[in-house]
Amino acid sequence: MDSATSDRPAARTPLGRATSNGLKIVVVGGFGVGKTTMVRSVSDIRPLNTEEIMTQAGQGIDDPSAVRGKTSTTVAFDFGRISLNEQTVLYLFGAPGQERFWFLWDRLFAGTLGAVVLVDTRRLADSWYAIDRLEHHGTPFIVARNDFGGPAHTTEQVREALDLPEHIPLIDCDARSRRSSKLVLITLVEHLHSLSAAREPAS
Repeated sequence: MDSATSDRPAARTPLGRATSNGLKIVVVGGFGVGKTTMVRSVSDIRPLNTEEIMTQAGQGIDDPSAVRGKTSTTVAFDFGRISLNEQTVLYLFGAPGQERFWFLWDRLFAGTLGAVVLVDTRRLADSWYAIDRLEHHGTPFIVARNDFGGPAHTTEQVREALDLPEHIPLIDCDARSRRSSKLVLITLVEHLHSLSAAREPAS
C-alpha cells in the first residue's frame, strides 16, 4: 500500500485565517500497516516523511516477512495536515512501527489529543503495544483496520482479539484513499467530542 488513490484534490488549500482549533493526532500501529500511506493520502500539504531504504542493517531486527515488497521504512515520524472545516485543523504524526523505534513514541504522544491505531487483521498482535502505550498515557483512540485483502474477520472477532471495549470505535478503511482516511479522522474527532461531552457536568 505505497500510493494514494486518485481522489486527492487537484489543488491544496492553504490554511485558512478562520482556523481556531488545531488538534494534534498520532497514527500508530505495527510495522507496515499503512501509517505513512494514510498520512500521505489525506494531508492537505506535501507531507514530511522520514522514510529510508531498508538495508541489511535491519536484518534480524525488523521482520518484513508479512509485508513482502516493502522496501522503505519510517525512522522518525511522518507529518501532515488536514482541515476538516473552516475552524478545525488536524496535525497528523505517523509513528514508526518497528520495535527499535518505540522509544520515540512517548515523546510523540506529548500534547496529543487523540490517536488512530491502524491495524492489519493478518497481524493483530502487532497492535497490542500501541494500544497499551495509549492506555498508559490516557490518550483517547479509535481503531481502523486497513484493507489488505486478507481473510475476513468480524468486528466482534477483532474486538475480542484486541480486548477492545465497546465504547472505542472500530471501523474499516483503505489507507490509500483520501476519502476513507478522512472518514477515519472524522470518526476520531467525533469520538473525542463525545468523550469531552460526557465529562462535562450536567447543567
